[in-house]
Order: sequence, then structure tokens, then C-alpha cells
Amino acid sequence: MSSPDNSIKRIARRLRILYSELEATNCLAKIIILMERHSHLARQKSTQTWSEKDIVLITYSDQVRHPSLTPLQALNRFLVDNGLSSLINTIHLLPFYPFSSDDGFSVVDYRAVDPAVGTWSDVEAVHENFTLMFDLVLNHISQRSDWFQKFCRGDPQYLDFFIEVTPEMDISSVVRPRSFPLMHEFETSAGPKKIWTTFGRDQVDLNYKNPGVLCAMLEVLLHYVEHGARIIRLDAVAFLWKIPGTTCLNLQQTHQVIKLFRDVLSIVAPHVILLTETNLPHEENISYFGDGDEAHMVYQFSLPPLLADALLQEDTRLLRRWLLYLDAPLPGTTFFNFTASHDGIGIRPLEGLVPWERVSALITATEKSGGRISVRRTPNETDVPYELNVTYRDLLGTDQDLIVDRFILSQAVMLSLAGIPGIYFHSLVGSGNDISGMEESGIPRRINRQKYDLDELTHTLTDKVSLQFEIFNRYRSLVYIRTQQSAFHPNGDQVVLDIDNRQVLGFSRTNPDKTESIIVLYNFSCKKQTIRIKNNWKHSGIDLMTNEQVILSNPITLAPLMFRWVKLNVPA
Repeated sequence: MSSPDNSIKRIARRLRILYSELEATNCLAKIIILMERHSHLARQKSTQTWSEKDIVLITYSDQVRHPSLTPLQALNRFLVDNGLSSLINTIHLLPFYPFSSDDGFSVVDYRAVDPAVGTWSDVEAVHENFTLMFDLVLNHISQRSDWFQKFCRGDPQYLDFFIEVTPEMDISSVVRPRSFPLMHEFETSAGPKKIWTTFGRDQVDLNYKNPGVLCAMLEVLLHYVEHGARIIRLDAVAFLWKIPGTTCLNLQQTHQVIKLFRDVLSIVAPHVILLTETNLPHEENISYFGDGDEAHMVYQFSLPPLLADALLQEDTRLLRRWLLYLDAPLPGTTFFNFTASHDGIGIRPLEGLVPWERVSALITATEKSGGRISVRRTPNETDVPYELNVTYRDLLGTDQDLIVDRFILSQAVMLSLAGIPGIYFHSLVGSGNDISGMEESGIPRRINRQKYDLDELTHTLTDKVSLQFEIFNRYRSLVYIRTQQSAFHPNGDQVVLDIDNRQVLGFSRTNPDKTESIIVLYNFSCKKQTIRIKNNWKHSGIDLMTNEQVILSNPITLAPLMFRWVKLNVPA
């Protein structure tokens, strides 16, 4: 880690890129005061580290409910009672702040806990058993927020907190993530104004050209660190900075803001990890690593659709090619691997990786399962598919004889890849599509956001004839095995194996100090496959799934949808 003096110099340099000399000087003074106010955090925690034991569970704070408990208390009870505190070390609590729409992502008050889910004491109780990940929803805020209401009333402090769209602005090239209008009209004390709203009327974009906004959001970020956040997810950050006449996506100013956040954390809270949420084509997505000086982690947004494609087509070639050309992250960074989250499965991350007919097949599979396809508006005012709204379990098919094996294989691949795994709650408990929740709300993403009564969920997960019982128990066993193997360290080496069979994927993982290696082999087909590994492997090892001895130089047989994690007797 660089010295505080060097970090402050970098902060000053970034501010001069973003703002005028006077604005940069004033903003730096405010940031230094803010850092001094939070300097005790650096003394409380060690520097940022991660290991094979890092597993993140992604969940809503009201995911589990019980009549005598707050939702946060019910969630904590479920996690502890089911032994998850010994398997999973981090809980990603999706926005638990007061909100007005978008299931939490239209924040009314960044600093409060929504009384409907609990209190800060409830959050701290979860923190007693797990480290925490919070969302910094920094691109936009609710129209009902105090900040926007003060803007509408003409409060001088907030007049430049939002972006007024004027007739002379060229917004023809702006990339739109949805099919909503880019701007909406609001009544203000100065009359009606059209305001920039990337994600819809209720989510009003913040104006980072005003250094006051930057300082305000830095203060929110450190507020979350004070309350135990080890990982901060920067929601929709790619849209942060706006310049008319451009795409307003991935602008260099946006990258500078993220780097500035990291510089501040390197001084005040070096243990905290920044994760960027940028649901974009792969090369744009990984640009948020910067030169190792930006995000500590980026989502592997291409993984969920590529993995589903390989399983549905029983063809690993496109997935394998992507893995072959996947560069190892720079020191101090890693990938955040996942297959499902509270959002849908993005299609844009497949751009340049798969032909359209394979994307079309994913769309067909989604619709066949009862799912929906969400669209976005392009600059030429046409709507194109944007994401698949479906649970990952049901995307992979509804054949009762195959679904558990196919789904568990998909999760095993995700867990074994280089990086930190993120498991969505509904994947862990094996949820299917919540069609009624989606149809009753009219919100496609609700198909993957079902809420559970604690007692009913407990009954389902102990019912030995249910799919969810089998998935939940196999998943927990898989996570346990994974966290015991140093070869699965997030920054361990990963080498794709040469296997002349398009239905089988294999790669090796080796821990950073080269003392442990595991060969993983996955049969993506519904038929038995016998393979030879061409990488001249002369080792043998124990299959962690079956405890069988496996000689890698011999032909290896894989039953339908079978996978092997072979721990080598001698490191590779």
C-alpha cells in the first residue's frame, strides 16, 4: 500500500482532472477533513485480503420473514440455524435503506435502515456472524429523497445536485439501459424542468460535475464502512458522468471517480473492497480494474449466459474459448463470479463472444420456462433484448430428471473459477420461477425475487422429496469442500486443459504458493463421456466428490452431467 501522502497527491491530481483548480482545491480540503474524521477505521482493521474461504451470499434483507421477528432478524436466524455461518463468510445485503421503488434501488435516505426490515442494530447482529457487503447506489437517488425535494424547492445547496436537460444538449448518442425516456419533467420553484433520469422517473441522476455531490457520496461510503461494510458494490457506476454529445457510458471521468474512492479507502479503510457493477460487454467490464488502481473486483457478467449456453447446447467451446483468453487480473484485484443475482441475466455481456442464434436460443429457453425478456432503447429508438428474467435453475430446463444435476454442475463451475464466488439466495435454496410474483407486480425481475416465510422455507428445505431439499444440501456440501482447498484461492493460477471433446470442460487451479493443485472436469452433456487430457498430465489424485483415485494419464469416464474435482497428490 502506498503512503498516505502519495494517496493524497493522487486524489488532488484526480480532482484537477474532474474540476477547476479552485473547485479541486476546495474539494480536497473537504475530503481531507472527512478522512481525518474517519481515521480510526484504519487502526481497527488490517489491509484488504481474500482467500479460498471467501464466499458471498447475495440476499435481500427481507428475504425471510417471521411474524415475531424483523426481516433482518429472521434472515440472520435462517442463516445461523442452517449452519451457513461456518460455510459463507460474507452477506451482501441488497439495499436496506428507505426507498420508493425498484426493490430498494431508488434510495430515499442513504444513511437509514428501512424500518420495514429492521434497524442498524439488526444489521450489526448479522455482522456478528458474517462480514458485510453494502450497495452504494451512487448514480441516482429517489425523487422522494430530501436532496431532490430541496432541489425542487430551490434550496441553493442542492441546485446543482441534479442535471437539467436543456434544448441545446445533444443527447442523441447516450446509451440507454432501459426503454424509459432519458428525462422526465418535474415541477420546481423555478417552473417545470426536464431532469436526467437514466433508469426511470423515480431514479433521478446525480450531477457529479458538482464537487459537492462527490463529497456527499464519499461521506455515505464511509458511513457504510463505519457500519461494518467490508465490500462496497458501486451500483450502475458506468453511467455516472454525463457529457452531452457522448455515450455518457464508461467516460474517463467515471474511472477517475472510482480511482479517487479507492485512494481515499487506501488511507482511511484499506481493508475495504470496491466492486463495480457494470453489466456490459466483457472488455468494457474489465476496464474497471484500471491499472490495478481502480476496482478491487469486477463482476464476471459474461459467465452466467455463457455457462447457461454451454449447458443448454451441450457444447463448451464458446465458454472454453472465453476462459482461454481471460487474462489473470492484476495484483490486488480479482473477479466476482456469479450465475444469478437480484437482476436478470444480462445479454450485452455476450456481445462479441457468441453468435446471435445462440443468444436467441437462450431467449427461447427463458420464454419456455415462463420467464420474460427485458429490453433497452438504442440511440436509433429501437428496443433490443437486454436481460433474461428467469431463475437460473429454471433457465437450465424443467426436466425433473436432469435439473438438479445440471444446476449443481453450473454452480460447481462458478465456485471453482479464479475469483470470489457470489451465490444468490435463490440459487442456494433452489428456487424456481415465481410466476405469480412477477405477474401480480407487473415487474419481470420479481420472477427471481420471491420472499419466504421462515417456517415454510424451513419445511421445504427439510422435505426430502423436494428439489429444493436436494439442491440446498448438495450446494452446502459443495461450498464446504470448496472452502477447504487452497487451490481455489481467488488469485490462484487457472489453466484451461486441452480436451478433444466439446461436451467436456476442464481446467487446473493452483494456489499462489504452488503447494496445491486441483484438476476440475465437467461433463456438460446428458450422455456418458470418456476423455483423455492432452496436457501431458502424469499425475494422479483423489476426486473430492467421490474419494476415488484418478490417474490423469488414463482415459477418464464422466457420467452424464458429472464433474470431478481431482486434488493432485503432487502439485502441478
